[in-house]
Amino acid sequence: MNTRLLQKYNKPGPRYTSYPPATFFHDGINADHYRNMLVKSNTQHPENISVYIHIPFCKQLCHFCGCNTSCYPSADFIEEYIETLIKEIESVSELLDKSRPLTQIHWGGGTPNSIDLAHVKRVMEVLLDKFQPAAKAEIAMECNPAYLEPEHIDQLAAMGFNRLSLGIQDFNEEVLKLVNRKPSKYPVEELIARMKANNMDGVNIDLIYGLPGQTPASFRNTIEKAIAISPDRLVTFSYAHVPWVKSAQKKLEEIGLPSVEDKLAMFETAYDLLTQKGYEAIGMDHYAKPGDELSVALKNKKLHRNFQGYCTQETTGQVYGFGASSISQLQGGYYQNKKDTRQYIDQLNNNGFATDKGYEVSKQDIIRRTVINEIMCNGFLDFDEMAKVFKISTDELKIVVGYNDEKLQDFIKDNLLKIDGNTIKLLENGFLVVRNIAMEFDPLLSQGKGQYSKTV
Repeated sequence: MNTRLLQKYNKPGPRYTSYPPATFFHDGINADHYRNMLVKSNTQHPENISVYIHIPFCKQLCHFCGCNTSCYPSADFIEEYIETLIKEIESVSELLDKSRPLTQIHWGGGTPNSIDLAHVKRVMEVLLDKFQPAAKAEIAMECNPAYLEPEHIDQLAAMGFNRLSLGIQDFNEEVLKLVNRKPSKYPVEELIARMKANNMDGVNIDLIYGLPGQTPASFRNTIEKAIAISPDRLVTFSYAHVPWVKSAQKKLEEIGLPSVEDKLAMFETAYDLLTQKGYEAIGMDHYAKPGDELSVALKNKKLHRNFQGYCTQETTGQVYGFGASSISQLQGGYYQNKKDTRQYIDQLNNNGFATDKGYEVSKQDIIRRTVINEIMCNGFLDFDEMAKVFKISTDELKIVVGYNDEKLQDFIKDNLLKIDGNTIKLLENGFLVVRNIAMEFDPLLSQGKGQYSKTV
């Protein structure tokens, strides 16, 4: 795909990790709404339970970060947070059917591996006691390699973790200095070898393009190094510049961000190198080896996506979020906890829940969510088959998603997708602008709620 086309489609738009996007969440959702929906979720699909644990602490704050996190507090405060987290798990688990399988546990942040792993062990013991883990449950943690000791990998493996994601961001230490991030304490090759020695079947590296100090040439070096290390999966996130949300990002403007042309060239370089070296593009920013379960799921049109990233339809579940700012992603709606850590602790200790806002979906929302998910994940949509799922006519389905052939003509002319009767299929380069394509099936965009980062 040439730079001209990438520039053409590089405009603000949702990432569609949820539908509707989080910009539609509102204050009218409270703990009572959440409690009722927890009970209802037992008879909704998917049956599986996915758990997200949010650790909102970092020993050093990166200027580019868009996460809900804060500088490392006292040991006493972390202890209090973990105690509260466990209370929340206990409150929620009492309302859920114990026979439902737990298929995913994902630790994010912040920096989950920055806290004492004894805290992680305590929480894991509660989770595995309160829920019924499936035989092939995916248990993952996002790790900052600056604080990851080799023996930590052994300890995490002993707790049941089978996937670790290393937030490398860039192998160029000068770039990391500019964005206030420490490099890996140990050679990344050694950390990955330790993971594989512990029989971890999922090793992932996260990179970011569009940061100060990066050039197409320097980012090529980073990609080449990542390929040489040979992780199972690799993610190249587009730096989302949203200073109206995260004021610390203004510091990056002062340093100087790469030009749009350079950023697009980094995107192209990563895609070309990774696909040439055998990695398969998964959705809009993920890459996986051909035998990886994500690659297999894509081939079988069984790929799924939630706030935790890409996963398979087999392992995905309704997501139950724990911790400050965490979002529960249930069949019937989205429920977000208080973002402020002190408020989260106080509110949860007062009534067992810390729900702050959310959004309860309508049938139309569910239809649009499913359609957009199919496009975002599997690059394929059969209107007739989808209509059968929702027991409506094909014409009714098209009306719900605001479908019009004319809106897709540019994508067809640019060889990004094709329409065959009532089926739509993304072509190889279509995934590079899949957010733009998904936007054409989202009538709510016309309401103009919120600002978004650019799609590329």
